[in-house]
Amino acid sequence: MGVALDEARAALEHDDVPVGAVVARLDSGEIVARRHNERELAGDPTAHAEVLALRDAARTLGTWRLDGCALVVTIEPCSMCAGAAVAARIGQVVFGAPDPKAGACGSLYNLAADPRLNHEMEVVDGVRADEAAVLLADFFETRRT
Repeated sequence: MGVALDEARAALEHDDVPVGAVVARLDSGEIVARRHNERELAGDPTAHAEVLALRDAARTLGTWRLDGCALVVTIEPCSMCAGAAVAARIGQVVFGAPDPKAGACGSLYNLAADPRLNHEMEVVDGVRADEAAVLLADFFETRRT
């Protein structure tokens, strides 16, 4: 989660919402991809940290099937990102702060454990949640003033 938080801080350099994501191997903990939000930078509505990290991990590992990996994110993934993790067959999602307005791994929706889908993911929530929440709160507070 520390690396994901570092990535989230990097998003601030180009005025993106500070969200960071890491894809790591479940067996060894080796990081295979790390990214942060780049929607503003790229002008791309799909350039969420999670989607970018999943793309990089698939390219690095040479397969779209990431079942032996964990997706570690500073905030609970939205429905697009949770759907991408399901499609990638991610084995585990770890996130920091919950997102009651858009979270799709337990808060608003739960795509991680929907038996109607073809894959379910283990979810670990609340990891360094306070740090992630402060990053987001500070970012949005500066936008309101």
